[in-house]
Amino acid sequence: VNDKGGLREVDWEFNAWGGLVDGLYFPWDKDDQIARKICEIAGVDSYRTENFVLEGGSIHVDGEGTVLTTEMCLLSEGRNPDKSKEEIEKMLCEYLGCEKVLWIKDGIDPFETNGHVDDVACFSAPGEVCCMWTDDPNHKFYKECQEAYKTLSETTDARGRKLKIHKVIMLATSVYMTEEEASTIDPVEGVLPRTPEDAFEPSYLNFLPINGAVLVPQFGDPNDAQALKDIQAAYPDREVIGIMTREVIYGGGNIHCITQQEPSA
Repeated sequence: VNDKGGLREVDWEFNAWGGLVDGLYFPWDKDDQIARKICEIAGVDSYRTENFVLEGGSIHVDGEGTVLTTEMCLLSEGRNPDKSKEEIEKMLCEYLGCEKVLWIKDGIDPFETNGHVDDVACFSAPGEVCCMWTDDPNHKFYKECQEAYKTLSETTDARGRKLKIHKVIMLATSVYMTEEEASTIDPVEGVLPRTPEDAFEPSYLNFLPINGAVLVPQFGDPNDAQALKDIQAAYPDREVIGIMTREVIYGGGNIHCITQQEPSA
């Protein structure tokens, strides 16, 4: 959005989360046309980033010049291996109208999304972030939570503000499909199969803020209710609504992954 109220969309190149290195399927040429089609339907002009791969779940912006992402994803070999960290920062700032990139080291999903930031941290308001959290040193993502929190605690945003951090609890356990759930998924050639033996590692941070509310994933986990309280604290003026999304994660991703907000202009 520019200062005159005009709106543009960015059509990033898409390669199925890693291309021929560790992408989830092939081919993806028709998938790569979807963004342009959405722009046509919405009647909005777009910018195409040739030779620069990015997915919506790999970035968060605060609307005031700051981008949040992970090194695990944007520096992965399957995205933009020909570009340095500095070149990637320049591309993000140029196409998003931003001035500063905040890098968190790791995500929690190295195998499918290569660590999308929308499972790790996000802006809840300018100068405020939600960050995944656990106090349990035996939790499998204890180290990643501590490192993300430390990084955010020690940085400032594009306006020079120290960030206010809202801790959002992690799931207590991994999510596994039941035999019944696994039986409902049709096998597709070239796509990773889903079985009851697969562990899914979702995050409550994969939520979607909408006008007046926040839609938050739920899993039947012991920490579901606490996650809603944590996110409510970050969005005191919105209704926080929990939605059971076990079937969404079996397809890969969650609420934030399958949506895209459109800014008002």
